[in-house]
Amino acid sequence: MTHSAAVEHHPLLPRIEQALDTIRPYLAADGGNVRVLDITTDMVLQLELLGACGTCPMSPMTLKAGVEESVKKAVPEIRAVEAINSTPMDEQPAGQTGRPVQPNPVPTPQF
Repeated sequence: MTHSAAVEHHPLLPRIEQALDTIRPYLAADGGNVRVLDITTDMVLQLELLGACGTCPMSPMTLKAGVEESVKKAVPEIRAVEAINSTPMDEQPAGQTGRPVQPNPVPTPQF
């Protein structure tokens, strides 16, 4: 995986990459991936969401519940994880517009 020059020699990068490698198969299964862009002086890991992750409506939840949790568990020095290129929900492609339609209940068979 390629990194920015600023983060390439950061001492935490190998541990961060190892943590990301544990969740990459799950991201790849849905056509996505992540790339480390920076580790700020405030210990915030900045990622780029790649492939389907960049426009997925579930990416904010995946980022917090999956990526951030894995990284912070393996590298407790990291305070937070943020996506630099996350697409806001109202700009998501193929998203549902308007209000959701209430589904019709499926009748329960009588035995």
